[in-house]
Amino acid sequence: MSNSYSGSLVAVRDVDSLRRRVQAWRREGRSVALVPTMGALHKGHLTLMDRAQKMADRVIATIFVNPKQFGVGEDFNSYPRPEHQDFELLNTAGVHLLFAPDVAVMYPQGFSTAVSVAGLSDVLDGAHRPGHFNGVATIVSKLLLQTLPDIALFGEKDYQQLAIIKRLVVDLNIPVDIIGVPTVRDTDGLALSSRNAYLTPEERAKAPALHRAITAAAATITAKGDIASAVSKARDEILKAGFANVDYVEARHAETLQPLQAGEPGRILAAAQLGRARLIDNVAV
Repeated sequence: MSNSYSGSLVAVRDVDSLRRRVQAWRREGRSVALVPTMGALHKGHLTLMDRAQKMADRVIATIFVNPKQFGVGEDFNSYPRPEHQDFELLNTAGVHLLFAPDVAVMYPQGFSTAVSVAGLSDVLDGAHRPGHFNGVATIVSKLLLQTLPDIALFGEKDYQQLAIIKRLVVDLNIPVDIIGVPTVRDTDGLALSSRNAYLTPEERAKAPALHRAITAAAATITAKGDIASAVSKARDEILKAGFANVDYVEARHAETLQPLQAGEPGRILAAAQLGRARLIDNVAV
């Protein structure tokens, strides 16, 4: 990675350089927003950057493919890393600072601490990807403490992740406001994701069925209150569309992620495998 760009973006790889930049902004009275990413940026990420610019004077983006949130046999080594393209997108988007550390910076020799959010991390994706959310909670805690921004923005596509981050910030008294930003979708409803790049053209044509199925389930629950049959039908529709398997389709409380009861604020969350891509999505009830 080069640290020089044609635009105003400054890129740093170490924590001391990051903190010096933030401290200089603080002395000038600037507010700071953080947008953590794993790179392979798309329109959804850029929407987060745009929202951050509207809410703060300075915007920091991070790119770090976090090994601690990938399980055995998952796609850590093959996860897309189009560095030059990502840097140019951030530069064009007007982001002020990019923090792109190496693994050794984030997890130096002897690193032995993990952050775990009990309950919220144990269900849904947590049940299917053991240890995943410990990795997420640990790296997000580090990024928040390394930058100490006023706000940090995360997409609602990763809804369980967002709920976990909101909880850990409260529990650990980290002085940052966590902002959830609505999912950005393609014109056919598919949630934008870096892993959509894994889809073949045939699979891409099938992929919107995930969103259609959970949207229909949410509408049925709202109209009739029949949670079990709505969820069951959504699972069947996803499989019928050509997905290889469905990890889960569940109706959960919007904050606690406990099983949804009639009349509560809810969310339908789903994860399913389509070719090489494991797609997740959620909609409000």
